Amino acid sequence: MLHLVALLLHCLPLAMGQYDICKSWVTTDDGPSWEFYACQPKAMRMKDYVTVRVDPAGITCGDPPERFCTHENPYLCSDECDASNPDLAHPPKLMFDSEDEGLATYWQSVTWRRYPEPLLANITLSWNKSIELTDDIVITFEYGRPTIMMLEKSLDNGRTWHPYQYYADDCMEAFSMPARRVRDLSTTSANRVLCTEEYSRWAGSKKEKTVRFEVRDRFAIFAGPDLKNMDNLYTRLESAKGLKDFFTVTDLRMRLLRPALGGTYVQRENLYKYFYAVSNIEVTGRCKCNLHANLCTFKEGSLQCECEHNTTGQDCGKCKKNFRSRSWRAGSYLPLPNGSPNACAAAGSAFGNCECYGHSNRCSYIDFLNVVTCVSCKHNTRGQHCQHCRLGFYRNSSAELDDENVCIECNCNQIGSMHDRCNETGYCECKEGATGPKCDDCLPNYYWRQGCFPNVCDDELLLCQNGGTCYQNQRCVCPVGFKGVLCQQSRCEADKKDCDGAASVHGSLGAVLLGALALQLRGWVDL
Repeated sequence: MLHLVALLLHCLPLAMGQYDICKSWVTTDDGPSWEFYACQPKAMRMKDYVTVRVDPAGITCGDPPERFCTHENPYLCSDECDASNPDLAHPPKLMFDSEDEGLATYWQSVTWRRYPEPLLANITLSWNKSIELTDDIVITFEYGRPTIMMLEKSLDNGRTWHPYQYYADDCMEAFSMPARRVRDLSTTSANRVLCTEEYSRWAGSKKEKTVRFEVRDRFAIFAGPDLKNMDNLYTRLESAKGLKDFFTVTDLRMRLLRPALGGTYVQRENLYKYFYAVSNIEVTGRCKCNLHANLCTFKEGSLQCECEHNTTGQDCGKCKKNFRSRSWRAGSYLPLPNGSPNACAAAGSAFGNCECYGHSNRCSYIDFLNVVTCVSCKHNTRGQHCQHCRLGFYRNSSAELDDENVCIECNCNQIGSMHDRCNETGYCECKEGATGPKCDDCLPNYYWRQGCFPNVCDDELLLCQNGGTCYQNQRCVCPVGFKGVLCQQSRCEADKKDCDGAASVHGSLGAVLLGALALQLRGWVDL
């Protein structure tokens, strides 16, 4: 019981959490309707539903009966395996039974009495159903772990097999592969098939009995060591090619290639201490229902998804009859936190005749227009099929129409632009003098001061006169005795006669300078 409680606590972060509701009945201004969500079953102990096969024929001990001994007592071979005696038999089912009062029960192979012929055994676990691993696979060996073994997986009920992980006391010698640790993998190599030496070296028959396939360590690459950032893991499962399939299996196969040697070479004078013995196999996972079901039940000898979203099949892998107005699609973990249900829809129904590209779960029939339209488009989309972007957003050219990031905000500068809308390339409509995609810059001969204004002066055309200096293109700082926008006027504070004479001189000089400036501007325009 304590073992079960510990297992449940260990699996709690993965067994609970998001995506456990498939739909809810909601009421809006358009009336009541179902709102759909991506959903999945809870994790459970998959060994309770497994079918096991051990081969080759005759590999299980006891037929005929034989003696065996352990590495701890290699010459006291008083133990016996006898398939005809329930107290001495070690059939495959003992790998999955409950061990009462701490007494280990286990499957056991024949001894290596035919050495040097290899002692090979395959243990195949089948579910006749796609399952998604949510925790480590843990295999417990009695009397020592194999020095060489492989774990393989199948995605097609055993028709084809693929390596999952290699185990050896010397990876290079056994498989011509360098030894690696899962915890050293990166985000781009989280689904790499590797060879590990962590579970194969001799540590004594009473110590280190388990061999693991480290699912949690691979999850931790994305979700952190405590698996708290599950949102990032779910996002990566959707976006990283092949990652979701890496944790999906229909069958597992352990290929036992060389038994425990007790830390030494094979002692040919006593081959009765070399054999395989497996007491327990833990596989924790959930039924794969393509995010179209939150319940999975055992019916007619196999696991079945209780499909929602108008889907059907063992894995909810197709649309129900009369709900095939568009192609079936798996649900998606994205957008967080509820995902996209991608529900099947009925031909002729309001929801069925309308493709909303995953931006709406509801449709409405408009009687006087005789059309069906999506309701409450999300992700900043609009239109009958949520195929356009809302005002103030534009189409992301690098995203598909069903991408949640298909519409990008214009972000037009409120001062420099005419309004907050932009064209299909993201360029805003600018006020006079403003420029740039967001209208947050000024054209040449303009300066920015809460908007773009024409230059009063500059270093090229609008020159300050009579020794004046241009300040930030906004005004001329005139010397004493002159004034005006370009310092072109004399400021006379003497008596009127001298002032009139000075004004005449300076006026003439100003007229000459302004005339020269006009000629210069005319020449620039003609260019």
